[in-house]
Amino acid sequence: MDIPWWRDAVVYEIYVRSFADASGDGVGDLAGVREHLPYLAELGVDAIWLTPFYPSPMADGGYDVADYRGVDPLFGTLDDFESLVTDAHRLGLKVLVDVVPNHSSSEHPWFQAALRGEHRDRYIFRAEPNNWQSTFSGPAWTKLPDGQYYLHLFAPGQPDFNWRNPEIHREFLDILRFWLDRGVDGFRIDVAMGLYKAKGLPDIQDQSFKSVSPIWGQPEVHEVYRSWRKLLDGYPGERMAVGEVWTDSSEDLALYVRPDELQQSFNFAWLQAPWSSTAFKKVIDDTLAAVPFATWVLSNHDVVRHRTRYDTADPGTGLMRAKAALLTMLALPGSAYLYQGEELGLPEVKDLPPEARQDPVFIQSKGELVGRDGCRVPLPWSADGASYGFSPDGVAPWLPQPATFAALSAATQAGDPGSTLTFYRRALACRRELVGSLPYTLEWLDSPEGALFFTRGSLICALNCGTEPVRLPSHGGVLLPSGPLDGDLLPPDTAVWLRTSS
Repeated sequence: MDIPWWRDAVVYEIYVRSFADASGDGVGDLAGVREHLPYLAELGVDAIWLTPFYPSPMADGGYDVADYRGVDPLFGTLDDFESLVTDAHRLGLKVLVDVVPNHSSSEHPWFQAALRGEHRDRYIFRAEPNNWQSTFSGPAWTKLPDGQYYLHLFAPGQPDFNWRNPEIHREFLDILRFWLDRGVDGFRIDVAMGLYKAKGLPDIQDQSFKSVSPIWGQPEVHEVYRSWRKLLDGYPGERMAVGEVWTDSSEDLALYVRPDELQQSFNFAWLQAPWSSTAFKKVIDDTLAAVPFATWVLSNHDVVRHRTRYDTADPGTGLMRAKAALLTMLALPGSAYLYQGEELGLPEVKDLPPEARQDPVFIQSKGELVGRDGCRVPLPWSADGASYGFSPDGVAPWLPQPATFAALSAATQAGDPGSTLTFYRRALACRRELVGSLPYTLEWLDSPEGALFFTRGSLICALNCGTEPVRLPSHGGVLLPSGPLDGDLLPPDTAVWLRTSS
């Protein structure tokens, strides 16, 4: 059986605003991404995922889309996008783009028409609000001058579409065709579990991401993805889609990746797991038992960077644990999603001044919630300059970078054999050599307390989440450790890939 490219792919998320600025306005853009495609090819990833670059008032960093078939001048032009895709494909990189089907921008022509009283059934309006709250804080309803309320599960500038209107279905199939015709290899689907709301919009006591909820995971959503799958399958080149599905159940997650629906769905249980061999083993077992094609992810543009999450739990361990978790993740069956800057070991930037923060979570909560800006600080490419190489010399980036970024810059790490960047390159190169010969299964080995040992064919992965060194399993040689080994002992907060003895 031919294995689709995405099954084992390593995908690198590019938060376009913060990756690289070629235009010199302090904001990342498509030309900046294009310039650094060789860096990503050398890193060893198989695909890139671009966050929204469409025309937008930027109420939520571009996730409020005003035109689904264009490029915001902040990020470049459609020609820039097409050149990026061409160059990426020449380098062997697939390209995924974000699609945002739950809501549009309030500046979208359809919502502007709705404000004039035209075609309001494209969105969700009510004479009286229910008790739903915005995920970003505050009520999920905004009142219009005519007394009607409209629903926005996120920012007021992001009105929710009414997916019970067939016009929405037709529109998004056409949007997908527009980008597929321009060569994209797949889509990341924002808030994939949120398109439908329960009929009657009943009040709710618990609005968190649950598999049973009037807000999330309505059964009708699966018909949407069946129609999208048919469209994707009609294009050559194994086009695919991965859903952003937040849920409390691996069985619910599995519904989105049935054979006639999405190819993949993000596995946030891995990201949410604490530093614990028991917790990691449970997530691995639950995932592999539930879904046919697993995905693994440690960080993205919506969560605190995993180096800092691990460090917060046990100060001083963050980077060691981040590298060990990465090595463990890359050994698992399935595909891995990386977030820009994790290959540099970037931490969360916690001390951004309030006046610099732009996340609507921070703004809507009036500063009570810190928001997501700390994981979105622009990347450092060089050790000096006003933006450490992110923008042309002298240009300050849209979010301030800490002085510690100089030592973490790509240029600083590139020639250092002991750097995090060098480790990522080695790990991805080693995985690429091995993955074609490994079975899509794993077997657990007896492990000391606090450790996690498993095999996949000729590969053994050993992870020590405990506080004491543990003896390595029987093996035929060391392939790659995440940190120094102590003879035949695996130190705490360290992982290693080993060859099997046979």
